[in-house]
Amino acid sequence: MNRANILIITAISIIFSGFWALLNRPEPEPAWPDRIQGFSFSPMQIGQSPVEGLLPTEEEIDADLTLLTGKTHAIRTYSVEGVLGEIPRLAKRHELNVTLGAWLGSDEEQNKLEIARLLEVAQANYSNVVRVIVGNEAVLRGDLSVEQVTGYLDQVREELAVPVSTAEPWHVWLKHQELATHADYIATHMLPYWEGVTLERAVDYVADHVELLRQTFPDKKVVIAEVGWPSNGRTRHGAVASSANEAIFLRRFLERAHREKYIYYVMEAFDQPWKQVTEGAVGAYWGVYDVERQPKFAFDTPIIRIPEWRLLAAISAVIAFITFALLLTDTKTLRLRGRSFLATIAFGASTAAVWIVYTYTRQYLSLPTVLTGLVMVFGTIGVVVVLLSEAHEWAEATWLTQWRRPFTPRKVPLEDLPMVSVHVPAYNEPPDMMIDTLNALAALQYQRYEVIVIDNNTRDPEIWQPVEKHCLKLGERFHFYHIAPLAGFKAGALNFALTKTSPEAEVVAVIDSDYLVTPDWLLNMTPQFSIPALAIAQAPQDYHDDGESLFKAMCYAEYQGFFYIGMMTRNERNAIIQHGTMTMVRRSVLEEVGGWSEWCITEDAELGLRIFEKGYEATYIPQSYGKGLMPDTFGDYRKQRFRWAYGAVQILRSHAGLLLGWRNSRLTQGQRYHFLAGWLPWLTDSLNLLFTLAALAWSTAMALMPTRLDPPLIILSIMPLILFSFKIGKMLYLYRTRVGTTVAQTMAAALAGLSLSHTISKAILHGLVTRGLPFFRTPKQVRSHAILRALAESREEALIMISLWLAAVVIVLREGPDSADLLVWIVVLLVQSIPYLAAVVMALISGFSHTGQKMITEITVPPPQIQVHLDQSGPIT
Repeated sequence: MNRANILIITAISIIFSGFWALLNRPEPEPAWPDRIQGFSFSPMQIGQSPVEGLLPTEEEIDADLTLLTGKTHAIRTYSVEGVLGEIPRLAKRHELNVTLGAWLGSDEEQNKLEIARLLEVAQANYSNVVRVIVGNEAVLRGDLSVEQVTGYLDQVREELAVPVSTAEPWHVWLKHQELATHADYIATHMLPYWEGVTLERAVDYVADHVELLRQTFPDKKVVIAEVGWPSNGRTRHGAVASSANEAIFLRRFLERAHREKYIYYVMEAFDQPWKQVTEGAVGAYWGVYDVERQPKFAFDTPIIRIPEWRLLAAISAVIAFITFALLLTDTKTLRLRGRSFLATIAFGASTAAVWIVYTYTRQYLSLPTVLTGLVMVFGTIGVVVVLLSEAHEWAEATWLTQWRRPFTPRKVPLEDLPMVSVHVPAYNEPPDMMIDTLNALAALQYQRYEVIVIDNNTRDPEIWQPVEKHCLKLGERFHFYHIAPLAGFKAGALNFALTKTSPEAEVVAVIDSDYLVTPDWLLNMTPQFSIPALAIAQAPQDYHDDGESLFKAMCYAEYQGFFYIGMMTRNERNAIIQHGTMTMVRRSVLEEVGGWSEWCITEDAELGLRIFEKGYEATYIPQSYGKGLMPDTFGDYRKQRFRWAYGAVQILRSHAGLLLGWRNSRLTQGQRYHFLAGWLPWLTDSLNLLFTLAALAWSTAMALMPTRLDPPLIILSIMPLILFSFKIGKMLYLYRTRVGTTVAQTMAAALAGLSLSHTISKAILHGLVTRGLPFFRTPKQVRSHAILRALAESREEALIMISLWLAAVVIVLREGPDSADLLVWIVVLLVQSIPYLAAVVMALISGFSHTGQKMITEITVPPPQIQVHLDQSGPIT
């Protein structure tokens, strides 16, 4: 790494470290008192749950009380079930007073047993049971009516000499003021987090509502039976759950409580993971001490939001440095601006990844959360890798000082130019279209060439015989073969053509049956083969029917990005994707590698990779030398992309050892990178389908269990949004700057590309679990589908789109966007629906046979004007 790169990484490192430091400035807060008035006390250890009847032992309870001795005057309990009824006796040893609680639910028989046990325990421990609470939020939950609760209160008050009340939030007391006439004091819960109150207002909010209760019930003492803030969980409106916020709230509250002389019980002494079942994830994180009985925050020193931030910043910097070094591999021509861009992305990605892992590990991990975490970590790694590869292409397409491998015309005497055999495979193609293709080939300004037309397996003689007759009319250069049956699809036809190729031919050229080549195609391209190491000369695919309909104009706009962005950056490392049309290949090399692979439905790309594996070179000229026809319908457009994506998986599976370096070949690191990174977005599309289905399942569970299942952590939900936004931003920028499109054309390309996401997802998943699907050609010159048939072609996308919309609506109706993570999750669902919406829109557009010419003109994309240089290294144009 040179000095400039070191300076860049150092500068970006300082900036990001500054952000870490800025977010974690020490915040002075009032010190925690030596001894507080009371703790809410639930002594369950990890793996224990009163819901399942798994209670702690007396020894474990006694150890907890020992820990709290000297730190509090009293504790509040919630039940007298089993060993929990022994807490007052054990607390007496530690000189702790007890507010004794009885748990009331909807089971009347169980309530009778609980009340009887409460009376027994209270009467046996009068010396340290200072008050009693009968029921905890039983009215709020709807388990009991006000009349039922008052009945229990009256019963207990008759039996005991200590003050008796029931515990409810402040608003329940105000709504059901008759409760107060049956209670000796007001036991209220003050939990501003649940009401979405911001941290800055929280303590004043508690004070205001205590005062409200005092004014409403002037003859009753107000006891704050629960007051606290969670250290983890969903954000509710302005209330953010974090360890730092818990510390800030409690330290501020305790200072105010001392001043106002409140009677209170801090919610709670120890984290209780079992509460996740009844209260959602946040229920586990209200303790001052964690489940391992370790303090969760500082009691008297300034509060730092992430105490380990220096370590996290250092880990992020190391990961970013390694990532940046990998991104700069073989990028000598990248400008300073491009390197700075990559360094920023590397630091941003590494910081996000470290933050995600850190935040996720702050949870209490069970087997389900560990498994979920592993899936999310792998998903995050995938998102980061795709983000980095997209950023790398963005930088290389924008900020190179010069092209290292520009296409350079070569001057070769006409008499020294090799003979070219042009192969035109066809199956069931319209004869008029093929005759136009042959006429264009007949007009080539080249002396030594032949044309071999291979019609394989077309059954109707009226389709292939007119083409045969026209070949005879064009003369001895043209050779027509109709073979049926012939296995191997297009690859089989091309291999057959190779056996019929003239012995004098040194170069084989291939075009599709619908392509109209320019007269100078062979004359301009063939001289490249004077380079001994060159095996492939490739021109871009192009089309002449983009003005026929809005649908085709949009497809055309989408195609341009690959040929004028992706192929040009791949060419820099001799790693282009060979296409089955407008391609030329040295015959000796074609025969050396064994011809076209009939097992692969993208035989062209697979052939190019095999040629690279032998150490040969390819060249790419971003200039159109021929134009064909695009798919006429959205269904055919999808089938074409399905074939490309499925073929990519076939190639990856077959060549994995060579691409990953496990087997020896002459592939360079740059070639391996481009073949893996180039298809990576398609692989992530398949994961995106799985993510969408998982999101629907998660959302359904959230709707069915709103209090037990929270939305995914916001930092995990936001990652797909970041990747989606980044890819859209990249596309908008590069299409505008490199392809030269208008805003309308760029948006058309984005819509067309997004509409294929589901198709690509299915193709990749099929490719991972199957070995071979039949080749299907892209039909040309077919009638457009009717609207209903076009919509039927996108029925899967429409179903998923509607499901995502319904999921978002149900969540809003059931829970409302009352928190940032809920809002982000709703946005995730809506954003996930965009590709499926795009498919439906494209299907509708393709269903119309005619569109306004003005709109077509606005969308039609002219080919970029790429300057071809005469020297080997020139400026980017």
